[in-house]
Amino acid sequence: MPVAHKTGTVKSKQGSNAQSQKAPAAKTAKAASKKKDEEDGTETGEGDEWMQGKTLIKPLDQLDLTEAELKEEFTRILTANNPHAPQNIVRYSFKERSYKPISSVDQLAVHFVLEGNLLHQDSDEARRQSAKQGLPEEKATVETAVSEKPETPAAGGEDAGDVEEGGGEERADSVESKAGKKEQKITNQFNFSERASQTLNNPLRERGCQTEPPPRANFSATANQWEIYDVYLEVLQKQEKNKEKAKAVPKKDDDKGKKKMMLVETQSDDITKVAKVAKIIERMVNQNTFDDIAQDFKYFEDASDEYREQEGTLLPLWKFQYDKAKRLSVTALCWNESYKDLFAVGLGSYDFTKQGRGMLVFYSLKNSTFPEYIYPTTSGILCLDIHKHLPYLVAVGFYDGCVAVYNLKEETLQPIYKSTAKSGKHTDPVWQVKWQKDDMDNNHNFFSVSSDGRVVSWTLVKNELVFTDIIKLSLPGAVSEGPEGVQLPIMACGTSFDFHKQIDYLFLVGTEEGKIHKCSKAYSSQFLETYNAHNMAVDAVKWNHFHTKVFISCSSDWTVKIWDHTIKTPMFTFDLNASVGDVAWSPYSSTVFAAVTTDGKVHTFDLSINKYEAICQQPVVAKKKTKLTHIEFNPVYPIIIVGDDRGYVTSLKLSPNLRKKPKEKKGQELPKGPEVEIAKMEKLLSLLREPENSNA
Repeated sequence: MPVAHKTGTVKSKQGSNAQSQKAPAAKTAKAASKKKDEEDGTETGEGDEWMQGKTLIKPLDQLDLTEAELKEEFTRILTANNPHAPQNIVRYSFKERSYKPISSVDQLAVHFVLEGNLLHQDSDEARRQSAKQGLPEEKATVETAVSEKPETPAAGGEDAGDVEEGGGEERADSVESKAGKKEQKITNQFNFSERASQTLNNPLRERGCQTEPPPRANFSATANQWEIYDVYLEVLQKQEKNKEKAKAVPKKDDDKGKKKMMLVETQSDDITKVAKVAKIIERMVNQNTFDDIAQDFKYFEDASDEYREQEGTLLPLWKFQYDKAKRLSVTALCWNESYKDLFAVGLGSYDFTKQGRGMLVFYSLKNSTFPEYIYPTTSGILCLDIHKHLPYLVAVGFYDGCVAVYNLKEETLQPIYKSTAKSGKHTDPVWQVKWQKDDMDNNHNFFSVSSDGRVVSWTLVKNELVFTDIIKLSLPGAVSEGPEGVQLPIMACGTSFDFHKQIDYLFLVGTEEGKIHKCSKAYSSQFLETYNAHNMAVDAVKWNHFHTKVFISCSSDWTVKIWDHTIKTPMFTFDLNASVGDVAWSPYSSTVFAAVTTDGKVHTFDLSINKYEAICQQPVVAKKKTKLTHIEFNPVYPIIIVGDDRGYVTSLKLSPNLRKKPKEKKGQELPKGPEVEIAKMEKLLSLLREPENSNA
């Protein structure tokens, strides 16, 4: 289009005329800018200059992409981390005298460094450098071009505007041409962004916590002589009450009791308040620390049980230990019936050549790291039992033949009742104690069995224990000669006993000779029945929780036997290939029981599923030589606790197969309750009784 070229030349001529009137020294710049305008000018129509777009110059090595590929977006994420920064730098710590890894690594990576300096333009050094590089001439041309600009005559109308635009363009191009910029810069067509675009700064968020202010109270009082006198009287009355309590303690422990009372007096109410708060915080910290175990205890169910019809597993949960009881064995376990998370552990020793101290500790599932209560004893504990209706009363039997009753409400570490030689204590170790119903005078009482052959009833009367011999175990036909030729019966050694759940007077006693005697509280001279149960000592004998005729026994002769007390022969016999330390019925099923052996295994049986072998046989100890001693089912939760001879108590969760209940069919509700459990056991017993009845 010749018109477009004509307007371009007119503009350049007008600009050159304006320049020639002002500065003859700028002719060279004018010629260069005119030539460049002719080269770079694009042909456009008249009046369409506003529609003029960018000319896209395609590089020779550019890829040819389709429309879809051009529209595809690629997200680039820039991070400040250096991927080549080392992560395993160690430095020697003089404080800890060892090499420690450095957690913070320098992520700075230097890509370009240019060392330079700045000089003031009026300094001598700047003048010398500008003289060497010939800068003053260029500077002069630029300054003259800028200084002559305001002298341009302002012509009226559009011509004057054109002249000013043309002159402005020419001056800008002349400066750029002098600076050496000859080629037009090609913009990036893929990720080009205008210089004015900026990233959006996200609005700042403020997060604050609001707490309730601590309670405040204003207290004011006046200290008068009579007020001070009243306070002194109160202190004297407290001291007198403490002296009366100290007199009630047995004489042997008078010194210890006085020391304990003095300690109690010195403790203020503030300390006890802090202790309670500290215990709550300790539980919270422990529950957060062992949160995964708490979640497993509450919610985990082994999904693999769906693919194993007749097998189950035990999931280890908390492990309870006390540092001062590491060398003692767990000799007794008992759950608290009122507080389902609390259980008592008796610590002593079964190695009778190394008898010494013992310990009674109470643990809670809410805090597995430290006991709730600790009672050190001078003799080893062999058995204990917690009262069902009074959860703070605990009966304990010792190796030295004493029995004692502890009250958890009392702050003293000594028992509130303890048998002595005068009050008829046993002469041999006490193997088991059991609380019974209160007597006619509403006095609490419990029973104990010992190796001296006595089954004794102990009654708590005021400040002393009153004993009554229920029965003396004797070996039939065995007689020893006493003084002056008097023949004395040889006493049998009682090792365990259990009372019937419904018939108050009926109880079983296991002996060291392997026999089990069925006895009555009413007859102290003879046994109702004697079962030749085992070849070694009977370690445990327990009635079934549901069926009134069934009881179970275990022994060191590797066997567990289930009996009907109306029949002299066992209904079931299981050989576990190791000495059986303890056995326990489950509280939720009449056919489920568990036993522990000295090889560190827990054997769980369900007779309704498998009458011949255990449905779970699992080792639960870390070391091979560790022996398991006792086991107890929790009365509510599907967990068991197991004690060993190293002082550890391990809690385990039963998988669904070990507590399986019959599936409910659609539209049919299965009966629930103890009657169903009794029927399950009765069905098993009937299968074993039929052949005997047919032979008869």
